[in-house]
Amino acid sequence: MKKILLAALIATGFMGATPALAALQCGNDGSGFNNWVAAFKQVAPSNGISPAVLDKAFSGVSYNRPTISADRGQKSFKLSFEEFLKKRGAAAIISRGKSQKVSNAALFDMIERRFGVPAGPVLAIWGMETGFGGFMGDQHTLSAVATLAYDCRRSAYFTEQLYAALQLVARGDLSITARGAAHGEIGQTQFLPLNVIRYGADGDGDGHIDMVRSRADALASTANFLKGHGWRAGAGYQPGEPNFGAIQGWNAATVYQKAIAYMGAQIDGGR
Repeated sequence: MKKILLAALIATGFMGATPALAALQCGNDGSGFNNWVAAFKQVAPSNGISPAVLDKAFSGVSYNRPTISADRGQKSFKLSFEEFLKKRGAAAIISRGKSQKVSNAALFDMIERRFGVPAGPVLAIWGMETGFGGFMGDQHTLSAVATLAYDCRRSAYFTEQLYAALQLVARGDLSITARGAAHGEIGQTQFLPLNVIRYGADGDGDGHIDMVRSRADALASTANFLKGHGWRAGAGYQPGEPNFGAIQGWNAATVYQKAIAYMGAQIDGGR
């Protein structure tokens, strides 16, 4: 059954309230996806996306069934803290995180000076999200985000993400062939497109934010995300301490939050 998508995204600056928006019909299967894409491409120019960028970005987009399967199959974290640490390979992440901290000392010093965030929690996030860049996902990013924007379950939220992804394409910070996680998360620490817009930081000084190929950009952006969620330089980040709230902004699961704090402290040497 199809519904009319009425997404009010004025507050984010990506979309205005236009009559054409009402023409976009979400769907619960792939049958209406191509029609939705055609309608979206008619609406998007009035919201700041050029026809040339739309044609380029959608040239390889298709309805992504693995994304829908992943979205429908999400389960809450039900493991105990100890079970979660074991399943996520905490000991290996801590060990490798300590090595990464030493081998990239200048980068992490720069990040802490700039954002006030020490290496430990950033490395814990990097390790848990992609195994320090070892696997960043295999789903076509633009197809994943477009599919979820079309899908009725969270169409408004992911339409917002789609506009952000198109803005990244327009400015040269997202390849149209980029691949990532099933919900459109990008790069070494798995940012959704709108978080790249909001918190992306140029860590290597090349004038672009490349979350995939530049570890400096990905890690600086992660620290900036934490800063943007209230991180205070020099304050503690364990449960009950001031900066734990910033870590809670990263992931909604309490066990995941505690794992970041625990592994981060181990990497930082009990800090």
